[in-house]
Amino acid sequence: MKVIGIETSCDETGVAIYDTTVGMVSQSLHSQIDLHAVYGGVVPELASRDHIRRLPALIRQALKDAGASMADMDAVAYTAGPGLAGALLVGASVAESMALAAGIPALPVHHLEGHLLSPLLAADPPTFPFVALLVSGGHTQLMAVTGVGAYALLGESLDDAAGEAFDKTAKLLGLGYPGGPQLAALAEQGAAGRYRLPRPMLHSGDLDFSFSGLKTAVLNVVTAADWQSSHAADLAADFQQAVIDVLCAKALAALKHTGLKSLVVAGGVGANRALRARLDQAVRKRGARVYYPEPALCTDNGAMIAFAGAQRLVAGERPNSSPGIRIRPRWPLMDLSVPG
Repeated sequence: MKVIGIETSCDETGVAIYDTTVGMVSQSLHSQIDLHAVYGGVVPELASRDHIRRLPALIRQALKDAGASMADMDAVAYTAGPGLAGALLVGASVAESMALAAGIPALPVHHLEGHLLSPLLAADPPTFPFVALLVSGGHTQLMAVTGVGAYALLGESLDDAAGEAFDKTAKLLGLGYPGGPQLAALAEQGAAGRYRLPRPMLHSGDLDFSFSGLKTAVLNVVTAADWQSSHAADLAADFQQAVIDVLCAKALAALKHTGLKSLVVAGGVGANRALRARLDQAVRKRGARVYYPEPALCTDNGAMIAFAGAQRLVAGERPNSSPGIRIRPRWPLMDLSVPG
């Protein structure tokens, strides 16, 4: 079975083709970082227009690299949510049109399910069941995963997610867009320990998160009369360490709570090298193992959408045969069901 996947939820335009027999056969991706950098953040209207410009060429490139045509495809998978409504509409309308023209089913895919399943594309993938730490954009969640669509929420962010806190803190430090990766790079130049920042909900006794107070603590530091911008790298290091302390502690608690021995980390923040190093060491001490997606698959991409769509079809998903543009800009992951 060959599935072409389309991702347009925010500021990356991704197309990929996954073959259930041989694996990922092609993928093409365009990032809008340069487009939005001048504004310091994503401008939804510009994002939608750029998806319209980029998609046709990316689709042609993915098909060419796979040595295939739409006649060879068995389904079109596309991100239906969550995400920016206009951006989602672009991908959904193109995907549904392609499917109608080719006489094949179109499958709306949950963006976060794509992230959650992306570590299964690695050379050494995890097997079900596992605990998943999903740290993607506006989402920080811990889940017990027993199969495709079988997700039990263990804990989530009650306000700012880890990725949001990274981006907002980067703005406070005067860093450019995208803020998270730039803050992480700055943190590598600093030394943690200069500032006493909080570890929100570290000892809350549950598996929920809260990072808004940490962001506010950074704001208090940079607006204080004695703030020196020359200490920005140290503050970045302290902020990053606080986030990692919380994420690591909660992930270990989730493993203990479930009795599972595998932790999967997915989403953009999952590419953070300091987080990976800390989790690797801590999880190993517990006699468990941690898995990550390939670095290129941590950001939004078409590969994870093609793969998630294929996994749902293999598991027995019955796509809606009626053509239509189906998007859900706000779509809780827990609304998904087991295919079949």
